[in-house]
Amino acid sequence: MASVAEWIEGARLRTLPAAISPVLAGAGIAAFEGGLSPIRTILAALVALALQVGVNFANDYSDGVRGTDAVRVGPQRLVGSGAARPSQVKAAAFACFGLAACFGLVLVALAGQWWLIAVGIACVLAAWYYTGGKHPYGYLGLGEVFVFVFFGLVATVGTTYVQIGRAPWPTWAVATAMGAIACQVLVCNNLRDIANDMAVGKRTLETRLGDRGSRLFYTALAVIAVLMVVIAAAGTTWWGLGGLAMLFFLIPATRHVLGGVQGIAL
Repeated sequence: MASVAEWIEGARLRTLPAAISPVLAGAGIAAFEGGLSPIRTILAALVALALQVGVNFANDYSDGVRGTDAVRVGPQRLVGSGAARPSQVKAAAFACFGLAACFGLVLVALAGQWWLIAVGIACVLAAWYYTGGKHPYGYLGLGEVFVFVFFGLVATVGTTYVQIGRAPWPTWAVATAMGAIACQVLVCNNLRDIANDMAVGKRTLETRLGDRGSRLFYTALAVIAVLMVVIAAAGTTWWGLGGLAMLFFLIPATRHVLGGVQGIAL
């Protein structure tokens, strides 16, 4: 039976900043427009966090039952390492999706935008079928599309929309920046796992781009993120350039990746 520490590791808490950042960015736009709602921001954050942990557990379960986590370079997985039964991890994933749905319903009710329920359903389905189902799209090189759309555009634009009832164009620029950064996390993880993924037939974008191509793609995403922050600031307030504080992390991380580090160092 998995220990509490193993469950916490399985939740992959290091991925949570990528989930919460777009919510904060979307709330920032809402604040600039004079419509910030702390309650709705908190609810949006809870939805994002629950979905992220749910995705992590779902990925652990699906990869584990397929045997693609048998040999891992990165952090141990619950199912792949045998620490937890597949049914337990699957239940944890759906419990997180259920929490996300509950928080989401409250948020939709407060916003009075019931059509957003369809967006929520799409989020959960996309989260599960990333590595779940018979033909997971994460195995077809489409994982970055999912991350960009749902942890970039939907999370950022959605947070702004449920507060002010619209999404000004700077919101989309910020959302693009957030999506690019979220994609960087996935690129880094998949770059680390290229050899194992190729061995088990998991055709991620990184196995298609190759080592060098993936590192250049990571760099391009960093450039896109910076440009989008500048564009968003130009359309709102130059205080928005405070978002460039991410350069303190982006520059060393990009140097790290371009430097050719391998394996667990990624």
